[in-house]
Amino acid sequence: MSLPIEAIIPALLETLAQHRRVVLEAPPGAGKTTRVPLALQNASWLQHQKLIMLEPRRLATRAAAHYMARQLGESVGETVGYRIRGESRISARTKIEVVTEGVLTRLLADDAALEAYGAVVFDEFHERSLHADLGLALALETQEHLRPELRILIMSATLDGDQVARVLHEHSSDAPVVRSDGRIFPVVTHHRAPRAEERIEASVARTVREALANEAGDVLVFLPGMQEQRRVAERLVNDPACLAARATVHVLHGSLPTAAQDAAIAAAPIGERKVVLATSIAETSLTIEGVRVVVDSGWSRVPRYDARAGFTRLETVRVSRASADQRRGRAGRVAPGVCYRVWDAAADHMLAPRTRPEILDADLSSLALELADAGVHDVESLRWMDVPPAGAFAQARELLTQLGALDERGRISAHGRAMARLPLAPRFAHLLLTASARGLGDVAADVVALLEERDILRGDQGPPPADLRLRLEVLRRTAGAGETSMHGAVIDHDTLRRVRELSQQLRRYVGTPTSRAVRSEGDLLASVGLLVALGFPDRVAQHRSGAAPRFLLRAGMGAALSRAESLAGELWLAIADLDGAPPEYRVARAAPLSRDDVDELFADQILRRDVVEWDDTTDGVRARRQTTLGAIVLAEHPLTNVDAAVVQSQLIETIMRRGVDALPWSDSGRATRARLACVHQYFGAPWPSMDAAELGATVQEWLAPHLDGIRTWSALAALDWSGILLSSMTWEQRQALDRLVPTHIEVPSGSRIAVHYDEPAAPMMSVKLQEVFGWTHTPTVCDGRVSITLHLLSPAQRPVQVTRDLAGFWRTSYFEVRKELRGRYPRHPWPDDPLTAPATRRAKPRGT
Repeated sequence: MSLPIEAIIPALLETLAQHRRVVLEAPPGAGKTTRVPLALQNASWLQHQKLIMLEPRRLATRAAAHYMARQLGESVGETVGYRIRGESRISARTKIEVVTEGVLTRLLADDAALEAYGAVVFDEFHERSLHADLGLALALETQEHLRPELRILIMSATLDGDQVARVLHEHSSDAPVVRSDGRIFPVVTHHRAPRAEERIEASVARTVREALANEAGDVLVFLPGMQEQRRVAERLVNDPACLAARATVHVLHGSLPTAAQDAAIAAAPIGERKVVLATSIAETSLTIEGVRVVVDSGWSRVPRYDARAGFTRLETVRVSRASADQRRGRAGRVAPGVCYRVWDAAADHMLAPRTRPEILDADLSSLALELADAGVHDVESLRWMDVPPAGAFAQARELLTQLGALDERGRISAHGRAMARLPLAPRFAHLLLTASARGLGDVAADVVALLEERDILRGDQGPPPADLRLRLEVLRRTAGAGETSMHGAVIDHDTLRRVRELSQQLRRYVGTPTSRAVRSEGDLLASVGLLVALGFPDRVAQHRSGAAPRFLLRAGMGAALSRAESLAGELWLAIADLDGAPPEYRVARAAPLSRDDVDELFADQILRRDVVEWDDTTDGVRARRQTTLGAIVLAEHPLTNVDAAVVQSQLIETIMRRGVDALPWSDSGRATRARLACVHQYFGAPWPSMDAAELGATVQEWLAPHLDGIRTWSALAALDWSGILLSSMTWEQRQALDRLVPTHIEVPSGSRIAVHYDEPAAPMMSVKLQEVFGWTHTPTVCDGRVSITLHLLSPAQRPVQVTRDLAGFWRTSYFEVRKELRGRYPRHPWPDDPLTAPATRRAKPRGT
């Protein structure tokens, strides 16, 4: 059957003959995955070298190789072969290798020039996986410096080909874009919004029943992950709608056995139908025979790296518009079809245009190790679609240093090179290699397999137990294969099978015998925590003080366990998996660790240091000698002989953090500060500003010389705050200060009345009205620039008038006050003429 891609293959061959870098943009169904490699294998510029094509998924890799081999009338491993982790089907005759993306970086590490290959093809590049971005960056580097004749072809369905071409642009020539039409039959789209409070599985199952009743052909269902697949399958198997349609339910994901994958992909028997429950794995590359209907949940599960905790969590997110269109297109591959979108039509406009590139959100430790292995020391020297985020990349290199993969100069070590040769994440590669050297390789293979694959325990009423040792017990049992549960958790036997297969593969990688070493069960289980700590040194955790099962991780985060957990009483844990979010994560999988193991494993990373810091509990400087592993304090003892400058530094830092207004100012200190603020406001420099921000900025200059011997906040109250402020002034300034802003002013009665400068623009004094008889003008400060606000008091010391115009008061308001108060206070003078009456602070003697 002719495919649309065949119409442009001559143009593609001609373009590749003239250009080293080419972009092929072809929609789903065009046939690019299987037709292009076969068309390129005999190109003259290939010069009898091999072609390598990268696929983003193992299932698509295997399926594409088998399909092309069938087109040639051959078996896989002859002209067309494939390589995925743990499986290789190639021979000396193989000219086309279809590989998962991580394989290319390992080939480049072994042979930076890729001498055996004449072309590198990136299929489904629009998915923007981390390995695809890294593989392209390294392939471009190889082409530029070692193999100028190497061809690079990027094939994509929805990616902006012009954008990719701009990244590939060379000084000497462009990277041309070749475009192919697709062969998508019309697809009618229906929207089926979930009902209120309805789980997505229920909405999808209901929509599948509708599709089976109203449409012809097989049904492809897109769900976020395996959990949703299982729940939808449980709803549909033996459902009357499926039975009436003679429809068999299949699940399709990369972890299935090959036979189950083939059954899901193959056409249904004549007279029968099938419902394929798939994840995003079925969006591209794979052709599932007989599909005429797509039911799209609208959700996808993507990895998101939590940089703070150092682990990757799977998040369920809305699909992008590009992914939704890819999914819909699956219904129109072979004939007109129908797509049911399980969301409201209005939500179409809220979808993101494209899926976010994985490199922006991923754990970059594998990328950092592969770059170090390739001799790339400056990440920005490569040509990237998106440059790896600097913070995440630095964190990745820090982890590699902890694992011993990088030396003190940041160059790859011999151990790092051995790690890079294993098709494992750096944590697991380090764990496996280091454990093997300790004679624990067989147990390590089991532990890595348990952590690399999906959890073999599933909690129906909540999370399964966190104890990793329980999983090792299940894995190591030779009897009881029919056992379905353990400690209230369900055993997932499909996952258990994959874990056992992976464990055998891992043993072969490091030469560990496939027969398990004979050990007591106690020794076996006791080693699990040590092994986890090898791979996750940043997640060693110590029990916090208190009754609740809460732990402090070496990296500084908190994590908690349920009180019912078997690990709740442990003093130390090695945590492999976390769940949840800050401020406190949940321990998902862990094992107990002994303090002796901590001391032995991390002897070169345990630090002893003197810590002098402010303790808010005691409100003072606390000094102690600590032994620490990251944020964990292993031991500490008080320090008595501490450098005074260090103590003072902590005190100054706390004052600056709290602000000078929080200091325990004395009354005289506050008064002096107010006087200085008033003078500064009207005369400026050289008088110092008393503004809190400026005092805080200069606290080291004016306060530090007076802090000798002070270690607590309360001790600051004993300081002579007025004297401290005045000590930085010259003798002349201090004399002028008393003249410009006197602390007291003598009134006509002879009393010295305090002047308050709390408001620098309006200093005030409170004085009894009878004591200012004869004062014709309002007193002033600052050389007459500022009038004092007078609070005139009754004989009972209660305010009767506030004024800055004393002369006006005598002329007007005084007589109203006199009329109101003289009957109440008859023993006090209330003269008709207050300007000539003698001022007094006493009442008349009784009887006068």
